[in-house]
Amino acid sequence: MRFFKTLSAAVILTASLAIPAFAKDEIKIGVTAGEHEEIMEQVAKVAAQKGLKLDIVTFSDYVLPNQALDDGDLDANSFQHVPYLDNQIKDRGYHLSVVGYNFVTPMGIYSDKYKSLNDLPDGAKISIPNDPTNGGRALLLLQAKGLIKVDPDAGLVVSPLDITENPKGFDFIELDAAQLPRSMADVDAAAINTNYAIEAKLNPTKDSIAIESKDSPYANVIVTRTDDKDQPWVKILVESYNSDTIRDFINKKYDGAVVPVF
Repeated sequence: MRFFKTLSAAVILTASLAIPAFAKDEIKIGVTAGEHEEIMEQVAKVAAQKGLKLDIVTFSDYVLPNQALDDGDLDANSFQHVPYLDNQIKDRGYHLSVVGYNFVTPMGIYSDKYKSLNDLPDGAKISIPNDPTNGGRALLLLQAKGLIKVDPDAGLVVSPLDITENPKGFDFIELDAAQLPRSMADVDAAAINTNYAIEAKLNPTKDSIAIESKDSPYANVIVTRTDDKDQPWVKILVESYNSDTIRDFINKKYDGAVVPVF
């Protein structure tokens, strides 16, 4: 009888220790400053009503949120599009998975000096993001506008080395994405991701001299470690984000600069 009592106590203890893994009621989620942070603050309110507390951790770059997630310092993140995530997984061996989609933010070209792309002079200096996917995104936007041509075999990960035609001899300057708004004083034009544009008080639909099509392949995603992707809290997080409340908030606040994809 004493054996069975001990066994029962052990089973109860083991079960109690296992509960937090399945009944997690608070998570840390990483975002970048700007619309990702602003929207996640609204998501947190919806999630709280479903019993899930979000501890939002804000980053100033694109590199650390995936590293922190893979290291276990975060439970999820929401700041990147699929091409960027795929490239990070390929380069760094992260074990991360997409669990939901949120919005697309069309990249824009901005200039303090010129009112249109056609006004850019020969040899114009154009700053672009220095990570392969967002830098490629900028070059593909310029190709879509007829200013350059790139090697189609490069796919979405395009660098200045993949430019096959550059008739106006543009000089591309690769910078950390967060530095691009500040670079505008020193260049003729800058390709800026929407989150950093909004943070710099630039309106993508009004201030850009060129902007990506809204049907671009760069939809942003919610990401967790692969081992956690089927946890119950993940479903609550995604349902909270993909709610009518959040869709209405995005549409009202950003007026087309941020487009929900759920």
